[in-house]
Amino acid sequence: MRVSSQGVTVVALLADPDAPTDIAQRMARTLPDRLADRSGPGRRFDVEVVSEPFTAGTEDLATLTRRIMDRASAESWDIIVALTDLPLHSHGRKLVVDLSHEHGLALLSLPALGGFRLQTRARQAVEEAVLSLAGPQATGPEGPSGSQPLRGPFTGRLAPIHPGQVGEEEIADLRYVVSGPRGYLRVLGGMVRANRPWRLVPGLSKALAAALATGAVATVNSTIWNLATYLSTPRLVIAMVGSVALMIGWLIVDANLWHRTDEVSPEARKRARLYNTSTVATVGIGVIVCYAGLVVINLVWALFILNGRVFASTTRTPLHAAEYWTLSWFVASVATVGGALGSGLESDEAIRAAAYSKREQERRSMLEDDRGD
Repeated sequence: MRVSSQGVTVVALLADPDAPTDIAQRMARTLPDRLADRSGPGRRFDVEVVSEPFTAGTEDLATLTRRIMDRASAESWDIIVALTDLPLHSHGRKLVVDLSHEHGLALLSLPALGGFRLQTRARQAVEEAVLSLAGPQATGPEGPSGSQPLRGPFTGRLAPIHPGQVGEEEIADLRYVVSGPRGYLRVLGGMVRANRPWRLVPGLSKALAAALATGAVATVNSTIWNLATYLSTPRLVIAMVGSVALMIGWLIVDANLWHRTDEVSPEARKRARLYNTSTVATVGIGVIVCYAGLVVINLVWALFILNGRVFASTTRTPLHAAEYWTLSWFVASVATVGGALGSGLESDEAIRAAAYSKREQERRSMLEDDRGD
């Protein structure tokens, strides 16, 4: 690791666009002071954020490491930490972080940190990586200083993270990976978190408008009153699940979010399944949030518009709280089907952030534009 002549260690956070860049920019505000406090007196750090699609077109660790090294060689950085929202793999395991003390670089895969407290975990991981890379190099049989286990998010009792295998010809000298069912769920949660499913709701404005219009009409329809009154709870649940599933499927098919791979290797098929599972989970969360909102809006509308006498004369059932709730629940299912039809009016831009394959297309496009310029 190089140390600048001014006694300041220059740290570059090379981040993929979108979520990794946002995370890097937020942590850069406090990272220099935190690193200085943990390094002891007399040590100073300067943190710079660089947003570039360095993972464009590849997920191969060797290729990514060469790209990071080439990028660092053109700058006066002492340490470079690369952050990506792609789930990377090493020897069949899902990568958390790669460190090379000789070259002063680290590669961090954010999804492997999980879906909760991502900002905090990412900051802790970057801190540990920088402090490990900035430490004195050990000599002798014990190897580099990076051979000592990292702390922070890598040592939690419940965290399925452990040191991984590093090949003799690889640049990295320390690697952490996750494995097993818990590791899979951790990476999946991190991918869904990186997709930011809450952004899907405002992106479906036309679908929501169609759903609200459908719900408003259905609430005053006497046939809907009779159906809602005599439907059993299991049938209402089936209607809810069916309408939500229809909406999810329609969004994925209409926006072409399903990830297909031409590769025949088991690793490529596993990666495609992971991408598609994260897409279904992301879209599902967004649709469920919309469904819950429709239930509330339909309930308010029913309380305002329905007449108890008319309802009772039509359904032979008095209009009480249970009837309001049942009607609003069933109307939300009907409205969701109408919203699925309205989602066909949406642009792919509104929902493609829910798929990693779409973001990879963006990375490739950005890389081609940069080469063209």
